[in-house]
Amino acid sequence: MERTTYAIALGSNRRGIHGAPAATIRAALAAVGGVVAVSPIIASAPLGPSIRRYANAVALIETDDSPPVLLARLKRVETAFGRRRGRRWGSRVIDLDIILWSGGVWRGPGLTVPHAAYRDRGFVLAPLARIAPRWRDPLTGQSVRHLAHKVDRPRLRP
Repeated sequence: MERTTYAIALGSNRRGIHGAPAATIRAALAAVGGVVAVSPIIASAPLGPSIRRYANAVALIETDDSPPVLLARLKRVETAFGRRRGRRWGSRVIDLDIILWSGGVWRGPGLTVPHAAYRDRGFVLAPLARIAPRWRDPLTGQSVRHLAHKVDRPRLRP
């Protein structure tokens, strides 16, 4: 497999072994490895029943991993950081999602790339637009910059 680039969304809204959510995101980036670009960390309102605000970021990573191999690695990082499966959209120490990859579209058991909901999520698109504004969605052909302008954009922290 040739080296590919992935856009990974990171989110946290609970303290974990690495501290506050922003610190948890920075530690998760180090654990994932292969990082070539990182967006600013933003604050965003939660989806679903959680009441805690999220810290969110997006990173570009380079790896030889196929999408399912990378997904398994991300799940191991989540588990090591204390993530436990539970209520959908509940509070969590860390959430790591594959959003896009330079290979285009991937469909397999438990994984679809591009991420099915990323086009509607300002907390993913705003940070992604900061580091990869020209990346094109393989299904719509629209740039990340264009997609980001179509959704509400969360406020970037300085």
